Amino acid sequence: MTEENYNYRTSPFLLRNQFDGEGQFKIPIISKAEFAEEDFLDLLLIGFDRTNLQNNNHLQRMVHFFLYDYKFERVWKNPDNAIEKLKRYKAVLSPDFSMYREMNPTMQMYNTFRNRWCGSYFASKGIPVIPTISWGDMNTYDFCFKGVPKGSTVAVTTYMVSEHNNHSDQKEFFLKGYNEMLRQIEPERIICYNNPFPEMRGNIVFVDYELSSWKYQNDDYIPSKYVDYILGKKPLPNDSPIVIKSGYITGDDISFKGMGSAFGGEWRPSPNKPDDQRLIGKPGNINRTKAKNKHGDEYDRETKIGDNGKAQIERHHSDHGNPNSHSNPHDHNIDWNKGFPYFGKQINYSNGAPEFKNFQTEMMKMEKEYMKIDYSNQDLRFHTISEFEWCMKQGGEVEFCVGERAFGVFPLQQKTINAPSQILICEKYVENQEATEKWYNTADEALEYLIDGVRLRDIITKVEVTDRTI
Repeated sequence: MTEENYNYRTSPFLLRNQFDGEGQFKIPIISKAEFAEEDFLDLLLIGFDRTNLQNNNHLQRMVHFFLYDYKFERVWKNPDNAIEKLKRYKAVLSPDFSMYREMNPTMQMYNTFRNRWCGSYFASKGIPVIPTISWGDMNTYDFCFKGVPKGSTVAVTTYMVSEHNNHSDQKEFFLKGYNEMLRQIEPERIICYNNPFPEMRGNIVFVDYELSSWKYQNDDYIPSKYVDYILGKKPLPNDSPIVIKSGYITGDDISFKGMGSAFGGEWRPSPNKPDDQRLIGKPGNINRTKAKNKHGDEYDRETKIGDNGKAQIERHHSDHGNPNSHSNPHDHNIDWNKGFPYFGKQINYSNGAPEFKNFQTEMMKMEKEYMKIDYSNQDLRFHTISEFEWCMKQGGEVEFCVGERAFGVFPLQQKTINAPSQILICEKYVENQEATEKWYNTADEALEYLIDGVRLRDIITKVEVTDRTI
């Protein structure tokens, strides 16, 4: 055996057997760290992806890993590279590798092992470590609470299992695992990142999600002359060397993840989006609503409700100002297999659309009155760049305004009607519309569309959106 082979086969980062383990699968035990009560007064956290050896701000915070796994996989592969940086902070929460309910149980156990191993390794280097606890369904309870001594301080998050956007909460799932955690670990205190549910028992240390975000960090390694650009207060000059990434601009919520369902809680109409109501109703009904463009011109929509009480297809009686890409009318199939309404690309009809079957006239009148919605108060704008990208993936069609000018974004069903790519962006209601048209293959590429020298990426969350299909 060569020395190289020997070193590889006996490497502690291959064997991962250097810590005492608990249970049948020897899940590493994170040594219990001792804290004073004042350590948790006005506690704030900082994401691992925001830590920096050159930044001396925020060293009084504790480091969390409530991020997508790719942002911290390196601490599993090369933990030594993170030690000096993590030592500078008050404490570190063990890495929260994903524990989604849909995961294969072996992967859930593996990620529990990785959570505890990394925590044990950090502790062995003198870092105070607080175990982060995540769980799946009841079949994970035999291992997901192992490796944590009784009476430890632990950390949980309610963010992804709380009601947010169009997702209902997963409180019942969360509380079942939370109460089992209390029974098995008997924690001295529980750090709760994001608002705790009222039913949660124990000595809870609430950590405000918003106040722990990048917006309140005022990092000293960001040159002050760039702050207005980074915060979106000024458009970037055309020749600017600055690259602003969407995840940075929109904050931690873009990369935040946790446990529960990988698809989020069950979709439900948002109280802030009255237009969502057209997507649910009595099976077989056709919900008739209207949408408006910038000039106040209305077009009719028909949304047919399937047997499950959710929309299955929607018809738009409009070409959206782009007859080259849309027939009038055209349809969108709606898929719910991922737990939310997924709008397919438009289905165009060159020789007229088939009949949209409906009920008798009297029923239609009643339904129309019932579904009447005031669209003047809709919040149609995009709050994050990711929300725009998600809209494009669902086949959403968008009209937005820059000053007095209107622009349209149209994902296409297929490469037809002389369409070279999948997403068309153009200025609407102008004589030479074709001169403003640009075609893109992805939503990320579409965000590079220039309006007076400013990228769409830099203004899409600030412009007035006057029409959205989703």
